[in-house]
Amino acid sequence: MKLSFIIPAYNEENLIGKCLDSILKQAANRPDDIEIIMVNNASTDRTREVASSFPGVVVVDESKKGITHARHAGFLVSSGNLIAFVDADTILTPGWIDKVLKAFSGNPNLVALSGPHIFSDLSRAFNLWVRLFYGVAFISYLLNKFVFRVGSLLQGGNFVVKRSALEKIGGYNSKFDFYGEESDIARRLHPLGDVKFTFNLPIYASGRRIAAEGTLTMAWRYGINYFWAIFFKKPFTKTYTDVRLKNGKNRIS
Repeated sequence: MKLSFIIPAYNEENLIGKCLDSILKQAANRPDDIEIIMVNNASTDRTREVASSFPGVVVVDESKKGITHARHAGFLVSSGNLIAFVDADTILTPGWIDKVLKAFSGNPNLVALSGPHIFSDLSRAFNLWVRLFYGVAFISYLLNKFVFRVGSLLQGGNFVVKRSALEKIGGYNSKFDFYGEESDIARRLHPLGDVKFTFNLPIYASGRRIAAEGTLTMAWRYGINYFWAIFFKKPFTKTYTDVRLKNGKNRIS
């Protein structure tokens, strides 16, 4: 079973190295089972140069800006049976790869697996709101999956999907540029098998977007776009703001 990591990156020279390093450390004992693809999504900084300095990392250029375009471009050149979509500002938690491979090996009906973000760079107050948001999201996930049977829950930047399943649904939906893209994937994968969200598969992520836009604003945007993607099959919010880390400080670009 081969696992391909797809990592979209736009002006991520400060963080992409930590992401790649965390993957390579866990992949050290599985050199033939892990593939790492970093998609340089129209970056104007040293993102491409930094990623290219890591042995074994494949760098793909996608000039059309947008996370869905970048993820789909990486998927097209990947070769794994399993496709892991993580973000450039994430770091794998201990045992992440082992948990993924064990889950898919133990459940033939599993088509996608996801878990939450842990924002280690946020204050306790921020993380309290984040936990509350995940609690509400998990209840919605259970209702949509087991009661309404219309979809499931995938956390963008921390989910793995079977290649065959993603091919069957036609890959990414070009209607979604940012918000709701993972919810749309979850909705379309739902009829094919088990799409599972579990708190046992967390990933470390930067909380810069929450810090920049505010917890309540983020909760509203992700919540309404989740609902819109599941029930109306399109995004509610069609624009987004790029948040990048520069010189150690959060900024919006």
